[in-house]
Amino acid sequence: MTPYDPLIARTRTIHRPMGPVAYDCVKLIVIRSGSAILFSEFGERPVSPGDVVLLGANVLCGSEPEGHVTVTTIYADTDFLLDQLFWQHADVLRDRLDAQGFADTNYTEPAQVLHLGEGRSGMLMPWLDELVALSVDGASRERFHRMQALWHAVIDQVAPFIRITPYRTSPHQRARVRPTLPRDRRFRPLRAEARQVRDALHSDIARGWELSELAAMVHLSSKQLSRVFVDAYGKTPLTYLTMLRVEEMARLLRETELTIEQAGRRVGWRSRNRASAAFRECVGITPSRYRAMRSTSGGVPTNGTSVPT
Repeated sequence: MTPYDPLIARTRTIHRPMGPVAYDCVKLIVIRSGSAILFSEFGERPVSPGDVVLLGANVLCGSEPEGHVTVTTIYADTDFLLDQLFWQHADVLRDRLDAQGFADTNYTEPAQVLHLGEGRSGMLMPWLDELVALSVDGASRERFHRMQALWHAVIDQVAPFIRITPYRTSPHQRARVRPTLPRDRRFRPLRAEARQVRDALHSDIARGWELSELAAMVHLSSKQLSRVFVDAYGKTPLTYLTMLRVEEMARLLRETELTIEQAGRRVGWRSRNRASAAFRECVGITPSRYRAMRSTSGGVPTNGTSVPT
């Protein structure tokens, strides 16, 4: 069994289009050289040295390198970050469990491109290189405090550029339209009902699931199931299903010759318009634009769904 690390870093050079793919952790991506077009919920954004990309958990994102792009990515467990957030704001938060609501209220943008500038981002490179070396060596336990120090040095320079939400929405509103931090690792056990519904959605994403049907499966009311699922995975069951469908639809557009309408129907949408709207909302570009990347890149994009080891 692979040891669990709450914080790891990897550097890689990307030459082909990738994505869109979602991780169950927060990702901090530092652009080191080259350039690319990123597509996510913020739409299409060019990135180059001096830029840092911040992605929340369960946020779809892909990229189209302009020749090549070299990045260092830090993968951070959400509970690990919430612990730090709690201690940073311990003067206003009553206990550790309040940190989740605080994060959901103040950091509702699921994807951000931060423009640090090449001078400031250049300061990060020695810290990133050492963090990557420790991660690759599997020294997260033996060199825990050094990895913490390196992470804090990096985030100290990045944090002033992270946008704080200027408006407030309720947790239920956020869960319907934007993903929040999942609660896979927490102080109290994840509800079995949430896991059962998640497994059901994964097993048949094309099925026309109804919230009432899912609730009956686990012997809860629809309202109770929504609360339990949002608490576990940061979004409602049907919003979670949309993310799964978009991810699979993107794979079909990359790897098959199905039309957009056919790919949409394969994952459960009855109309091209509905499939296209959901795709654009989650990925930031239209299915047509995404498919065009395949022909212009001279090959089929890969999705890179696993953290490199």
